[in-house]
Amino acid sequence: MTRRSRWPAWALGMLLCAATAAQAQTGASAPCPDPTDLTPAHLYGLWQISLWPDGGDETTAASRGVLLFERHPEHPGSVRGELRRSTAGQDLSAQVSGDVTDGVFNLDESDDGVAMSAVWAGEPADCGREIRGTRRPAEGRPASDAVLRFRLHKLPGWR
Repeated sequence: MTRRSRWPAWALGMLLCAATAAQAQTGASAPCPDPTDLTPAHLYGLWQISLWPDGGDETTAASRGVLLFERHPEHPGSVRGELRRSTAGQDLSAQVSGDVTDGVFNLDESDDGVAMSAVWAGEPADCGREIRGTRRPAEGRPASDAVLRFRLHKLPGWR
């Protein structure tokens, strides 16, 4: 008679317990933070952006692109990042920095890394995974710079 080792049954039991625990953790969603409780860490990651003329709608976006937020190296309560977007026949990039304070999203955009070119203000929604608002030309910019509505949507895989 051959003796069967109990180790494989024990290992199988441990794997089953670990798999059940992992499923429970991923199945149970984290509580949705109130917009007033959002921190810079909630903004970290890659966001898809759409911009359209004030009075228009997102389906006719004038510009689309991505925005990457990272920890601001000089201001712990803020984020810094890079914006890359396309408009009709032109690719644009800018440096950005901002925060969420009392449930309001604020962002400064700079085409040259020195002077502000636009300011963004919006409200987080969908547990902080979406932000909608208005992008306005910074003070002193040409009157031809349009006011745009925006939608930021956090891409999956970033927490």
